[in-house]
Amino acid sequence: MSSNKKAYIFAGLAVLFWSTVATAFKIALLEFDFIQLIFYASAVTVVLLFFVLLFQQKINLILKQTPREWVYSLLMAAFNPLLYYLVLFKAYSLLPAQVAQPLNMIWPITLALLSVPLLKQKIGWVSVGALFVSFLGVFIISSQGGWDGFSNTNPLGVLLAVGSSVLWSLYWIFNVRDKRDEVVKLFLNFAFGLILLAPVVYFFSDFEIHINRSFYAVIFTGVFEVGITYVLWLKAMNLTTSNAKIGNLVFFTPFLSLVFIHFILKETIYITTFIGLIFIVAGVLIQQIERKRL
Repeated sequence: MSSNKKAYIFAGLAVLFWSTVATAFKIALLEFDFIQLIFYASAVTVVLLFFVLLFQQKINLILKQTPREWVYSLLMAAFNPLLYYLVLFKAYSLLPAQVAQPLNMIWPITLALLSVPLLKQKIGWVSVGALFVSFLGVFIISSQGGWDGFSNTNPLGVLLAVGSSVLWSLYWIFNVRDKRDEVVKLFLNFAFGLILLAPVVYFFSDFEIHINRSFYAVIFTGVFEVGITYVLWLKAMNLTTSNAKIGNLVFFTPFLSLVFIHFILKETIYITTFIGLIFIVAGVLIQQIERKRL
């Protein structure tokens, strides 16, 4: 089997797994609050990534970190998982899955905007137009079926879902400057994140565990939101001869996610959700076209 075919298999599995996590979030939040969810999911991710590093014979790389790299990993952990997932999961606790999941998709647009002051990159009028198109999609999705739907949409939830894209963009920008092994970086982020999250759970929640459907959804989140799925995606990007083609597969994720949301969570999918999602994806694709031209 060629490397490109293997790349598509790994990328396809990653897209499939990422498509299920919005459903897993909502199931987990039935019995766990958003703080407990990220704490226990992070614990699962740390254990999983440790065994991945053990399998890849990279444990020695952890011990070779410089003091500066330890501190950098601690600071990055404050972005992800601490702030990013606390904000994202709180948004999911306030919104239907079909609303929260697409709103988080605008992060490539916020990334382009933040890259101007932080990475000194240029931005043209096309990107400004792309931003408008994507935020029009946010507006349409927030309507939940029509004008009357705005009264059922939690404004704080929408703000948090959109805000999570800003936090993820900041994390990506700072992470791209760090040239260490990707899996090692991710492991250290979640290991430090677990330490940072512990006092948050102690003061604002509790360490109670319910062994039920929600508990298994928490484990699923820890394995497939970041853990093994991220490793599969990295493997795909390393094998492919066209990162752009593999990268575009991500845009299938929110549409496939709606299928799981409908059939497992039994949410009625509004036509406005589908239309708004098309606007968001269109804005992201337009922005990418301009980025290739610059």
